[in-house]
Amino acid sequence: MDNTNNKDSLYIVIPAYNEEANIRQVVEDWYPVVDMRSGESRLVIVNDGSRDNTLSVLKSMQADRPKLIVLDKENGGHGSTILYGYHYALGHGAEYVFQTDSDGQTFASEFDQFWDERSRYDMLIGYRNHREDGFSRIVVTKVLKLVIRLCFHVKVTDANTPYRLMRASTLREEIGLIPKDFFLSNVLITVLFTRHLRSIKYIPITFRPRQGGVNSINLKRIFKIGRQSLKDFRELNRKI
Repeated sequence: MDNTNNKDSLYIVIPAYNEEANIRQVVEDWYPVVDMRSGESRLVIVNDGSRDNTLSVLKSMQADRPKLIVLDKENGGHGSTILYGYHYALGHGAEYVFQTDSDGQTFASEFDQFWDERSRYDMLIGYRNHREDGFSRIVVTKVLKLVIRLCFHVKVTDANTPYRLMRASTLREEIGLIPKDFFLSNVLITVLFTRHLRSIKYIPITFRPRQGGVNSINLKRIFKIGRQSLKDFRELNRKI
């Protein structure tokens, strides 16, 4: 593992909304990943207008963590928040951009296998082969996979997984095709990379249950998002 090459700057982007129960542990887990790499690497937490103490906890953790960047924005949903973080990373010299979520479902300990193969692929995606986050979520993922096949005529293994390492130069070429407030931004990024024949590798990861707090996405909202996304997918298919 090469930790001395400043050209390999890594920006980890994590969106956060009402995650005071998890955010401290998430920072403690993921900060060492950037701290051991290039001096230009950063852990970027984007607070999506949280109504709890997420932001204050994050600010309190910045004092002794110089590579921790805390961004605050109005609530706009997961998709717009990760886009906000991606644009920040691309605008501040990231060579590689990694995204995961703030609910504690993924393991920082599994990151090295992605980093070790970074130079060979445009994107490495964590494939949630054995999920522990509930049957309904598994069903949603399978339905989404089918919808993508029907709408975009591409086959993906796991479109929306919150564990992806992307080459910044490639992300920069694709991100302009994503609407600013699109909720399923990671899904569309996966579609774009696949459709435009970017090099992608799926690596199995552990995906445990949410570690604390309450999930803001329920089944009713999932179906609402699904209907809107199907409409959006059809329109986007003509543009990409």
